[in-house]
Formats: sequence, structure tokens, C-alpha cells
Amino acid sequence: MSKRYLILPDVQAPYEDRKAVRAFIRFLGDYQPDELVCIGDLVDYPSPSRWNKGQAGEYIGSVRADSDHAKRRVLAPIREVYDGPFKFIEGNHDERPRVYLAKYAPALSEYDEEFQVENLLDFDSFGVERLGDFYDFAPGWTMTHGHLGGIRMTQTPGGSALSAAKNRFQKSIVMGHTHRLGVSYHTYGYGGKVTKTLTGVEVGNLMSMRAATYLKRATANWQQGFCILHVDGAYVRPEIVPILNRKFHVGGITYEV
Repeated sequence: MSKRYLILPDVQAPYEDRKAVRAFIRFLGDYQPDELVCIGDLVDYPSPSRWNKGQAGEYIGSVRADSDHAKRRVLAPIREVYDGPFKFIEGNHDERPRVYLAKYAPALSEYDEEFQVENLLDFDSFGVERLGDFYDFAPGWTMTHGHLGGIRMTQTPGGSALSAAKNRFQKSIVMGHTHRLGVSYHTYGYGGKVTKTLTGVEVGNLMSMRAATYLKRATANWQQGFCILHVDGAYVRPEIVPILNRKFHVGGITYEV
């Protein structure tokens, strides 16, 4: 039986592109996938980041405020339009509060549970299931945020995932983390016969580069968009959906951002 997975890419609230997130949620409500998976970095949590350690940014903002923002702007609106399975893979930004606590306040380790992302974002109330770091959703395929497993980053969309598929996992990879949007393939075989094809998928982002102050008004090689996975047993067809000129198009329908 075939399934449709809709992947929510890096949002990094409060640096999300609000119009892009709202358009994604409108599409989610229309599409009603069999499963929604947030592939990580739902929240940026800038104040406890290592980049802000010892800087003014460490003391500006609030983990609680950022969590409340993500619940109000992303999780609650999603649950207004979609009541199906909603799963979550933790990203490197999502883990910042508990990593910060462990590194700089080990005497408070008894409060570690409060800084787990599923508790900061109240997953129980929103019916969100936290997955492990690697989600084997189809034979020969896994899904991960992308900061674990020794994955080397490239500037080519889909290239980091394909490199990981070939050199680390020996299975096809769907990942976030790079903020790039693309699909790449590598085929093996002999005598004109294909024995194996590995696929690397990177699922884009729903961020605003203008809002992300750490970019210092630079433009990164990132692509807005998201991904749909059509799965029938071991057959997986990735469908990347780019957001271009404030629009995206799926199934004959154009959505304005």
C-alpha cells in the first residue's frame, strides 16, 4: 500500500518566513498526507547557541519565548488543519537548550528533562511523536536531520545527502540541515545491468534569510521549499517542491506565498 510523506523542512523559528510557513500549512490542509515529518530545526534557539557564548546575544531572547513562538506560529496552526500522524526528528538547533545546560550548568543536570525539545514544545498536547536520530521509513531508505553520522557538507543541493548515502550509510538518505533543495542519484552495476541506485534528497527550508541576523545580510546558497515522498514498499519517489517567486505548484494547484 502506498503512502505519502510530507516533510516539514528547517523552519528555525523565530527566523521563519511566516508567509512561507502559512502557505505550507495551507497546502498541508489540502493535501492531507499519510504522515507529516518535521526533519528538525523547528526552532533556532539562538540565545544558547555556541556562536552567542559570551556575546550580547546570549542574554537577549528566551528559550521559553522561542518555544512559545514555535507552538503558536507552527504547531498549533498545523493541528488546526491536520490531525494525522505527526513525527519529529531532532535537529542541532532543537538540541541547543539541553546541550547548553549540560555544558555550562552541569550542577543543574537534574532539570535536563525540562530542556528536552519534546517538553519545551509540549509534544504531548500537540500529538507529536519524537523519533530517533534516524528514521528508516522504507527498505533501503533512512531520514535524518543531517548533523549526525559524519555527513560532509557540499554546496551542491542533494550532494551532501548523496555523499552520505554512498560513503556512510550505503542506503538512500533524506535530510535537512543544509537548507538546500535537491535530489541526486548514483547508479551501480555491471554489463549494462543496474544493481543498485542510491538517492540523496535535501529538503530545503522555510526560513527568512533577512530575519536570520547571524547571516549579517548575506545571501546563502539556500533554497526555500519542501519535499513529498511517495512510498510503495521499497519504491520511493521524492518530489521536491521549490518556492520560487513567492509561489509553489503541486498537483495542478499554485499556492501563493
